[in-house]
Amino acid sequence: MYTDLLIKLKNAQAVKKESVKIHYSKMDERILEVLKENNYIKDFDKKGKGTKRVMEIELKYYNEGKAISGIKFISKPSRRIYIGYKDIRATKHGYGLSVVSTPKGIITGKEARKIKVGGEMLFEIW
Repeated sequence: MYTDLLIKLKNAQAVKKESVKIHYSKMDERILEVLKENNYIKDFDKKGKGTKRVMEIELKYYNEGKAISGIKFISKPSRRIYIGYKDIRATKHGYGLSVVSTPKGIITGKEARKIKVGGEMLFEIW
């Protein structure tokens, strides 16, 4: 589940680790692609076969600190939040990133507004 992925990334950055390994899932892979495109992680790589597949993620740091300083989960397993493209707002006055699961795939809130598609608001990261 993507919540475990994000918490592991945040905790690993808090203790200044270079990389972290997680179990593979297609949803986690797409979320990592979005995070890589928006410079929250350096890179990730799939390893292994079958049920033993894992992803190794290289974390990114800046001079003043870590790339991920906060995460806010919007949808939870107990309460799903769906939003139209007109209601998607900027995160942290444009300095953050919102991630939305749409019929077009998992994309950022900015891209969802651009192609005019809504969906389940997963999380915000800054």
